[in-house]
Amino acid sequence: MQYRKFGSTDLKVSEIGFGAWAIGGNAMVGNTPIGWGKADDEVSVAAIRASLDLGINFFDTADFYGLGHSETLLGTALQNNQDVVIATKVGHRAINGAIQVDYSKEYIVNACELSLQRLQRNTIDYYQLHTARMSHFETTECVAAMELLQQQGKIRYWGLSLNTFHPEPEAALLMKSHWGSGFQLVFNIINQRAKGIMQQAKAEQFGVIARMPLQFGLLTGKFSKEAAFTQDDHRSFRFNKDILADALAALEQLVWPLCAQYGISKTALALSYILSYDAVSTVIPGIRTPQHALDNTTGIVQLAEKDIAQIESAFDTHFSAVVAQMEQQG
Repeated sequence: MQYRKFGSTDLKVSEIGFGAWAIGGNAMVGNTPIGWGKADDEVSVAAIRASLDLGINFFDTADFYGLGHSETLLGTALQNNQDVVIATKVGHRAINGAIQVDYSKEYIVNACELSLQRLQRNTIDYYQLHTARMSHFETTECVAAMELLQQQGKIRYWGLSLNTFHPEPEAALLMKSHWGSGFQLVFNIINQRAKGIMQQAKAEQFGVIARMPLQFGLLTGKFSKEAAFTQDDHRSFRFNKDILADALAALEQLVWPLCAQYGISKTALALSYILSYDAVSTVIPGIRTPQHALDNTTGIVQLAEKDIAQIESAFDTHFSAVVAQMEQQG
C-alpha cells in the first residue's frame, strides 16, 4: 500500500480507502432506499479487519449511512485505533419519513457529538459537510460550526463532499474563501466532470477524496445491461437499461482492452486511472467483504499518458452523454 499526504494537513492516507456506505445496510427513509441492500455485520467487521491487514488506514463514512449504523460498526471494529484516519459527514437527516438537509450550527455541533459516540473516538480526523450547496453557505453558519468544532478539538480538519454532477460553484467558493482542507468528489472513468477541480485543489493544497470510483459497481465489469437491484438498494433507481447499455458498450470498445495490455482486472484499471492523478489523495471504493478489500487493493498501476488520454477521449465522445443520462435519471 502506498500513502499520500492529504492536502496541507498532516494526515497521511492510504491511496485506497474504505468506503463505508454499503456496510450501513438496507436502511430506508420512507419508501426511499439509502443503502446498498442487506449487509451482514459479521462480514462487514471482517472486511474492516482485512482492510487494515492490507494497509488501508483511511475510512470514510457518514452519520446518514444506515442512519448511524455504519459509524457504529466502524467504532466497534476499530476500537479507537489511533493509527487510522476517520472521515465522516453531517447534514442529511431523516425526518417524518423524508430526507432533509440541515446545515445549521446547532445541528452540526450536536450531530458531531453523536458521531463521536458511535465512532468511539474523542476526535474526528476529517469532518465533511454532506453535499452542502451554495445556499447553505449564504449565512456561513455551517462554516462557523466547523471552525468551532475544530477549536474545541472535536475535529482535526474539515471539508465538503461536493455535488455529483455540478461540483464547481461550492469548490470555487471554499478555495477562494480558504475554508476547510479538502473535497470529496465524484471522479471515475465514466464521470470525469470534476477533473478541473482536482487540478485547482492541488494548486490550493486541498486534499481530494475520489468517491464512486467504480460508478456503483458498473466499472467492476460484473454488470450486464439486464442488471437489476432489489428495492432496498438505492441503485434500483440510479440505472436504467439505456444507461447500462450505452455505458457498457463504450467500455467494451474503448476502455476494457487496456486491461489485457496491463494484465489487470477492470476494477484495478478503474482505480489506477484515478490514482494516476497526483492531485488525488485517496480513492474510496465501497468495501463490504474481505474479498472486496483484496480486489480493490490488487493490481494498481501507473497508466501511461497515452492510455489516460484514450480514456479521457472516451469521455468526450461517449461517457459525457451517459453522465447526462445519469443526471436526468436522478
